Amino acid sequence: MELLRNAVRPYAWGSRTTIPELQGREVPAPHPEAELWMGAHPGDPSRVLGADGVERTLLELLEGDPVGHLGEECARRWNNRLPFLLKILAVEEPLSMQAHPSAAQSAEGHAREEAAGIPRDASNRNYPDPTAKPELVCALTEFHALAGFREPTRTIKLLRAVETPGLAKYTELLAAQPDSDGMRALFTTWITLPQASLDELLPEVLDACVLHVKEHGEFDVECRTVLELGEAHPRDAGVLAALLLNRLTLSAGEAIYLPAGNLHLYLHGTAVEILANSDNILRCGLTPKHVDVPELLRVVDFECCDMPILTGEPSECGAVYHTDAPEFELSRNEWPAGKNDELLVRSGLPQILLCTAGKLLVRAEDGTELTLGRGESMWLPASDPAVRIRPIGEGRTQLFRATSGK
Repeated sequence: MELLRNAVRPYAWGSRTTIPELQGREVPAPHPEAELWMGAHPGDPSRVLGADGVERTLLELLEGDPVGHLGEECARRWNNRLPFLLKILAVEEPLSMQAHPSAAQSAEGHAREEAAGIPRDASNRNYPDPTAKPELVCALTEFHALAGFREPTRTIKLLRAVETPGLAKYTELLAAQPDSDGMRALFTTWITLPQASLDELLPEVLDACVLHVKEHGEFDVECRTVLELGEAHPRDAGVLAALLLNRLTLSAGEAIYLPAGNLHLYLHGTAVEILANSDNILRCGLTPKHVDVPELLRVVDFECCDMPILTGEPSECGAVYHTDAPEFELSRNEWPAGKNDELLVRSGLPQILLCTAGKLLVRAEDGTELTLGRGESMWLPASDPAVRIRPIGEGRTQLFRATSGK
């Protein structure tokens, strides 16, 4: 078991305070800090200080002994790669609206782009990896997001609440077919609108949203979100698409799972995210980056429903956020102030342990000890013995455990 030194990604939508404060550094940072990466992503792998005093990347360690670090089954299944990436997200401003392809779509798209000779780092590359990218995000603070298509009857009610002369025909398009096919038709129509038509419709819709907010209407939160996106991304069809998605507010400890095809957008807040170790993204809008509309429409899942909110199911490893993703599993342990019950973390799988509150003592069966403070993480190879963990200190303590899926 070793402490990890992790990379911070300075994307423009990040916070200048969240990650520095979590790690005990000077606040505010000189530039936005959006994500803290923990894992073996080739773009920014975590670093490990070995017992010999030499610092190596986690990627190098896996290449040197894949079975020892990943376990035989994980190494075989994922071709000697760590299948997940763990992050802390510090969302100060909305991200792009996006979806991720399935495993089959990723394999086919990657092969197609490789055959076409598109460089893997090209701005118009959709499939740099041959693998899927499911995600799960668990709130550390109140966390705001758009995710999945809202149930059509509710969306029709929202559209009628902000109806304008230009919007009416689109509302009736969905009302005539209030199901996933109708949602596909409306979304496709909006996302492919000529810019001149969009420039006429969008100001109408934004004015109607302003009026709805002033009148404290039923869809106040949804309209405020659309107005925020419209201000940041004028003339963007993604602002209209935001009217079709579930508007979610997660409390600390609540999570959402984003499988292949789920159209989503993170708005604001701090969270722990675990995802498959892939860079495949199809963007819808609200970004200056590449948007491939035909490919996006092939990938997006238009099933309409409420997004399930996960709170974690009790187990010996804490509250486990079960999903169907084979790449990862995330669990959370909480110790209230004054409690110091010992937690046994068994070995056999690759694991990253992340402390997000308080301080923990980690003890291996051979007597080796390691202190894990707030904002710190550690690597626990599959071949290491089990460890026992308990809080040290008087305040509340929180631990997240990331490992490969079943």
